[in-house]
Amino acid sequence: MAEAVDPALLREPAEKKLFDAVNQAEKNAVEAIQKQDFSAAMLALSVLREPVDSFFEAVLVNDEDEAVRANRLALLARIREATGQVADFSKIAG
Repeated sequence: MAEAVDPALLREPAEKKLFDAVNQAEKNAVEAIQKQDFSAAMLALSVLREPVDSFFEAVLVNDEDEAVRANRLALLARIREATGQVADFSKIAG
């Protein structure tokens, strides 16, 4: 998997939109966490719902091109990291 997302490898509009949304949501969530406003941090991340849904509807993550596939996985990893800053979802029983 790629260490970081390479914007040059983003091909589909839905993945470009998700990349932009993650960048903004991370920035807003970090600012809220620094203020210890965890409600605002969750709200900042909630805007990812639609771009994530669109990404999975329009983009094949496991692309044949290994670099593109790794880039898409790195993008998804950023979402996991961003949400992990606010809440440890592994603690939720399910």
